[in-house]
Amino acid sequence: MEEQVPRVVIGMDPHKRSVTIEVMLADESVVGGGRFDTSIEGYQAMLAYVAKWSRRVWAIEGCEGIGRHIAHRLLADRQDIVDVPAKLSARARVFATGQGRKTDATDAHSVALVGTRMAGLRPVVSDEQLEVLQLLVDRRRAIGDEHTRKISQLHRILLEMLPGGAKKYLSAAQAKVLLAGVRPRDPVGKTRKRVAAELVVDLERIYSRKKAADKELKALVEATGTSLLGLHGIGPSGAARLLVEVGDLSRFPDRNHFASWTGTAPIDASSGDHVRHRLSRGGNRQINRVLHIMATVQLRTATEGRAYFDRKKATGKTSMEAMRCLKRRLSDIVYRTMLSDYTASKVTGPGGQRGNDSDSSATGSQPHTGTSDKPLPGPASNKPTIPLPKAS
Repeated sequence: MEEQVPRVVIGMDPHKRSVTIEVMLADESVVGGGRFDTSIEGYQAMLAYVAKWSRRVWAIEGCEGIGRHIAHRLLADRQDIVDVPAKLSARARVFATGQGRKTDATDAHSVALVGTRMAGLRPVVSDEQLEVLQLLVDRRRAIGDEHTRKISQLHRILLEMLPGGAKKYLSAAQAKVLLAGVRPRDPVGKTRKRVAAELVVDLERIYSRKKAADKELKALVEATGTSLLGLHGIGPSGAARLLVEVGDLSRFPDRNHFASWTGTAPIDASSGDHVRHRLSRGGNRQINRVLHIMATVQLRTATEGRAYFDRKKATGKTSMEAMRCLKRRLSDIVYRTMLSDYTASKVTGPGGQRGNDSDSSATGSQPHTGTSDKPLPGPASNKPTIPLPKAS
């Protein structure tokens, strides 16, 4: 009888120029490892080294960060990969070594431990549509950051040229009008005006780039079939960021886990008889920013979000507490919208109609509908959202 080849987990600590790996069996015994550079020769040497373990799963730390480049190379070679969050590997390192000191070897060992022990780690898959969206939404964010820097520089110079400076929300055209009314006579004043005029030209160029980037993003987001653009306060950039960062929605068992991931689940900060919750500073900060912008936009006009915020204020909550509640509620709405899209893409009824999603645990589509204020999700289920092959 032919002996079955054991399945191994290859834990990897990635860097820009090199990677350190450790090969681990299901019983957590180490059967191999090494350090390889990320050049073409080093990468091929690594693949040749692990070829003896035909049943292998790569566990890579930070597949959306520093490990992204090597993960995508392995994906191109049809390798099975799971993403190991840095927090999990850090905890495994402390428990395994008794202290938190880091080396590449101990990092690779802790990543391998997580990959061997943990069920339900997120598989890394190739999705060209999301890859394109990520590139474009990152570029759009960079353009926005550049606009913020330029407008700040312009405001500083205008404050030195005009008593009281300019209004807060200033367009390039309005800045041109202001500069046309300034007639400096000294060399310093003339230099200020010239630099300000150059900044206005830069702002006009940035505005054109923003407009083109938004148009391209909107077309790509609409092509995904998502309903996120129908939510008040979410534009093309926010919808694209949600699609890119969330990826496979099935990794979130319910809206409470989703809210914890977005950093909108309130943290219990009670003491004695004083019961209170505070805003979480954890979670995905980019998605938290999307939800914050969504909440801010809804507060500007007479929306359900504004009404919900006012009701919370009327019960005695501070503005920050009311904003926290609103963001938590909006997180539920985003989750339900994405869940509806996900269900529609996976389940169809007779004649191609959508399946009934009325049993969804998500909240309603408006902020005033019922939802739980449960701060954090309960203990994670032992059953992974996406079954992964275990080492054996």
